[in-house]
Amino acid sequence: MSQLSSFNLSEFCPLIREMLNHSRNNDTRVNLPVVAVHGLVSAVGILENALILWVVGFRIRRTVIAVWVLNLALSDFLATLTLPLFTHYLASAHSWDLGQRLCQIQSTIFFVNMFVSGFLLASISLDRCLLVLRPVWCQNHRSVSAAWKVCAAVWAAAVLNSVPYSVFRAVIPRQDGRRLCYHNFALHAAPGPLERTCRLRQDATALSKFLLAFLIPFCVIGGSYALVSVRLRQRERRKGPARLSARFFKLVVAVIVVFLCCWAPYHAMCLLEVMAHRYPALRPKVEIGLPVATTFSFLNCVLNPVLYVFSCPDFCHRIRQSLAAVLEGLLVEDEEGGPWGGSGGGARSSQGQRRNTPHAPLRPPGSLVLSTQVSVCAYSFTHCSGSSSQASCPTSPL
Repeated sequence: MSQLSSFNLSEFCPLIREMLNHSRNNDTRVNLPVVAVHGLVSAVGILENALILWVVGFRIRRTVIAVWVLNLALSDFLATLTLPLFTHYLASAHSWDLGQRLCQIQSTIFFVNMFVSGFLLASISLDRCLLVLRPVWCQNHRSVSAAWKVCAAVWAAAVLNSVPYSVFRAVIPRQDGRRLCYHNFALHAAPGPLERTCRLRQDATALSKFLLAFLIPFCVIGGSYALVSVRLRQRERRKGPARLSARFFKLVVAVIVVFLCCWAPYHAMCLLEVMAHRYPALRPKVEIGLPVATTFSFLNCVLNPVLYVFSCPDFCHRIRQSLAAVLEGLLVEDEEGGPWGGSGGGARSSQGQRRNTPHAPLRPPGSLVLSTQVSVCAYSFTHCSGSSSQASCPTSPL
């Protein structure tokens, strides 16, 4: 009990008191599978999102869709950078030994990513919906600068909504010697009953992130794709079956299922945590289930690039081009002495060869990973395939 000698348990919320007085999840053998999953997700997610940032940021002409994907990848990349911290927490028998500052940083980035992912996925869905339902309006108003403004608003809203989770995040020592990195809603409490303050803050944060980061984006995503599906079916009845409808339908189902599977368990546990203030029997379930649900939420950072980018054949081709160009440059430098010999002409030569090789030039916007076609007949989320006909479809600059 010496670990808690400087703390008065009555100064904590009821749920924190429960967590400080027992030693659940201290068996590292039970947690090893979760730790392994986190390590794998961390490595794959960091490399995957870094590759997307590199290719979309430097190898592809900037378009509206490229702006969406670039910001989504940046958010996911920041989240995956914090995964090793959470993996260390799990590997240490659910003990946070990295200090108060990293506790707040990890929590803030996690919640920023949660809000950015929801807001951006909703924005992408609305963008796709407008391209199908209002192609003429998009041709006149849809631009890269407008997309950047929307992304700036998304990041600002995400940071603003993440402030409470940073302010109330704290490292608290447990009775068994481990440390807990968790939100302590008893901090900065106003005069009055502490339990009431804890309950109000817990309810407000849980409901706000459930509504803003999950339910509303999910409704926007589902509603947008439903409208698009209706429009495509109308076109099928007028002009016959659309060759790309099946592929579009599969991608829609994948987007919604992944969004649900990654975030539904986490928000369900957060709502269960709200109920735990009124039903103490639920508190053990919350403490055990919340870390597992958080693991599922981190999977979204890895699956987003797969769904929105790597499903595009031309993007994969662009990645192979980029990697080939880099490898070619390294080999040329090695043949001509590299950084250890000569006057550095090898680097200039490799750059010149890359400019003259078919890998380097950017193709016209219509053949890029994120195509400039905006008509209904070209829309199916295969805007990245570059295989749809351009002759009968109106186009608009992205």
